[in-house]
Amino acid sequence: MDSAIPTFTAKQGQYLAFIHAYACIFGCAPAEADMQRHFRVTPPSVHQMVLTLERAGLIRRTPGAARSIALLIEPERLPTLLPKPVKSSVQRY
Repeated sequence: MDSAIPTFTAKQGQYLAFIHAYACIFGCAPAEADMQRHFRVTPPSVHQMVLTLERAGLIRRTPGAARSIALLIEPERLPTLLPKPVKSSVQRY
């Protein structure tokens, strides 16, 4: 395996796949709040993941600019974005 190609964990892959899918659908990068809602995690968790992805060379951000996340890897290398289970308050029979 070529060491010049950044690798990522399964969880990181899901964040990268979400960033790509969101950008394809809406024409701009997601805000951290969008990722928070999708992954159902806290704001600090999302921010930590964004910093981790940036340090790993998987994304680039523009300081001070909203929705500035850009993927630095080819979309073909991304995993399939897995659906999140829907939580329901409806009782099962």
